[in-house]
Amino acid sequence: MIHVDNVTPRRVRIEPRAGYDLWAASYDRTPNPVVAMDARHALGLLRVERGDRVLDLGCGTGRYLTRLHEQGAYPVGTDFSLGILRVAQRRAPRAGLVAGDLQRGLPFAEARFDRALCCLVGEHLSDLHSTLRDTARALRPGGRLVFTVYHPDLAAAGKEANFTQGRVEYRLGAQCWSVADYLDRITDAGFSSVETVEYPGDHELASQVAGADRLVGANVLLAVRATRSTRMSCEARACR
Repeated sequence: MIHVDNVTPRRVRIEPRAGYDLWAASYDRTPNPVVAMDARHALGLLRVERGDRVLDLGCGTGRYLTRLHEQGAYPVGTDFSLGILRVAQRRAPRAGLVAGDLQRGLPFAEARFDRALCCLVGEHLSDLHSTLRDTARALRPGGRLVFTVYHPDLAAAGKEANFTQGRVEYRLGAQCWSVADYLDRITDAGFSSVETVEYPGDHELASQVAGADRLVGANVLLAVRATRSTRMSCEARACR
């Protein structure tokens, strides 16, 4: 369902799945400083080794799938937008792709993957714990997670995923999680050795993305690296 904002008639609020379906064809051409910062850092934090099985949660248009394959990994991407997945299939034809909603469980066997990426998806998740718990289950003990989000400072300032088509600006909303919220839920889901990095905007970003000069010195990206605990608690494993 699309809701038109009465205060700003040209601004339209849209549910994330419908928004990404509509945005899919032009997503990679939309300047985005957070995406640019993520592209600079996320895979370096993951430290993929040849032969690793890598799960890319909310893989989007597949910007990391081809790079992972080139590094000798075996990537599998999942996303809830069929429009986005069609773009990913063209961009990364050798990667496995699975349609799925991260809020409704992951269709993968336990301990199936060595690494997991969850990049720039957290602001769309109302139930972080269940998604992170399912991610932990899909990783082997000792497997690594890299989780990145729009920095909570941006969300608190009203920033959210958005794009323009024609004369309409579509806004997809953002959950206002704090840094502590993310860290608590990652730990509770069965991860340990949790490390955080906050990336501020810099002059390189300003040169890449028009308008990003306003972000120089401000926190743009929050990245968390964690390890799937060798022994997950019964609660984290959702035991019955």
